[in-house]
Amino acid sequence: MSKKGESTSAHTALYRKYRPRSLDEIVSQDHATNILRRSLQQGKISHAYLLTGPKGVGKTSIARILAHEINQLPYGGDEPHLDIIEIDAASNNGVDDVRELRDRVQLAPISASKKIYIIDEVHMLSKQAFNALLKTLEEPPAHVVFILATTDLHKVPATIISRTQHFAFRAISRQDLAAHLKKIAKGEGLKISDDALDIIAAHGDGSFRNAISLLDQISSYATETDGITRETVETALGFTPAETITALLDAVHNGDVPGVIATLNQLENDGIQPAIIVGQLIDALRQSLGDNPQSVNLLDALLAVPASPWPQLKLLTTLVIAAKPKTMATKATASKPRPTVIEAPVIVIDKTEMEASKQPVTAPTEPASQKQAKAPASKKPQRAASPFDWQPLLDYTKEHMIALHSVLIKCGYELTDNTLQIYCGRKFNKVKMDEAKYRAQLGDALASIGYPDMTIETLAEAKPPADEKLARIAAIMGGGEEFSLQQQPAGDKA
Repeated sequence: MSKKGESTSAHTALYRKYRPRSLDEIVSQDHATNILRRSLQQGKISHAYLLTGPKGVGKTSIARILAHEINQLPYGGDEPHLDIIEIDAASNNGVDDVRELRDRVQLAPISASKKIYIIDEVHMLSKQAFNALLKTLEEPPAHVVFILATTDLHKVPATIISRTQHFAFRAISRQDLAAHLKKIAKGEGLKISDDALDIIAAHGDGSFRNAISLLDQISSYATETDGITRETVETALGFTPAETITALLDAVHNGDVPGVIATLNQLENDGIQPAIIVGQLIDALRQSLGDNPQSVNLLDALLAVPASPWPQLKLLTTLVIAAKPKTMATKATASKPRPTVIEAPVIVIDKTEMEASKQPVTAPTEPASQKQAKAPASKKPQRAASPFDWQPLLDYTKEHMIALHSVLIKCGYELTDNTLQIYCGRKFNKVKMDEAKYRAQLGDALASIGYPDMTIETLAEAKPPADEKLARIAAIMGGGEEFSLQQQPAGDKA
């Protein structure tokens, strides 16, 4: 027991306490560690390694482990070794620093078999410094090994990359993060629910360091009875309760605009930041996208919210617009007249009994012989009997889907039966119209103006002229805009 005035031992951060000490302890990077392990066993040591990947996936840890394994030294953590030198390129990025390094590498190691230089964030070196380092990598002394690490491979010159053995590390999957956090929690005697682990893993963004640091931070919220629950994590991170996110998305999908507005107002009163709400909405939509592919439009729109100067208002308008078309579509469908159905008697005659039953048929009725007599000889399909107006579609998309509108105004159309043929005029417009995003928006727009069940067909060519003479002329001339062809008076000259 410490005396009053004496400081207790400092808390060791969990990400440092559980830092891997061997290649066998590295998680989710087997594609790299297996190769390194075999190379070490066979004594095939490269003069330079390049480790790349996102932050917090283990690049620095693997560099230190590799340095000790090459020199066959025990690795206990942060203990320095005279023949293993770590350099931060962010602070030593000048040409003079690399020239000094180039002079120092000529000195033999003090006690180990190799002198190993670990250069972290190597992409921070200046162009002149890279040129100086290149000369050393081209003709390195036999006793020197370089281990370079970076998060930004595209900033490293190709000449440097080509002279190293390159290992690209992946972001850690959500499942692997959660499993690793559970192992750490067990080692700390910390009770935590699987839901809580999943939220922390999702918020770790594929980084062990981020996720473990979050677990360390939230561990102080643990209670003796429940430990850490999902609600504990949501409170600690300032998250919206999962039930509220579900209710908000249900309101959008059901076209409940007042419900969307009320929920967002409540979240604003609770002090929850729009960026937090957007992140949770995106995560929920992404997980359910396979079952609800129509949500891709909302998912795409939400990505623009954090960059807005008024994110709260942008979030409100995004969700209300996503909910509004469904409300309008419902009203339009409800107001559309239904066909008249007449209950006509059908007489069924048998040798022993006669029975009358009723069967619904659509009016009006007409003898089949008359229909065949009236049928035109042309093989072209009949146009739909119900009128269709192109202009309301253009007006609606101009107000709600401006990107789709910019393509539609360049197109022509023709309605055959229940199929809307859109003549895009050129291949580029057809490719745009065939994208899932535009197809979904077009379907929503048609439903909103009263045509929810229409089949859509896109064609790359321009709409053919209605006049047969013009059609033949257009075919000869290779296409063109439609114009009126009229008979000239007898005395006129061309």
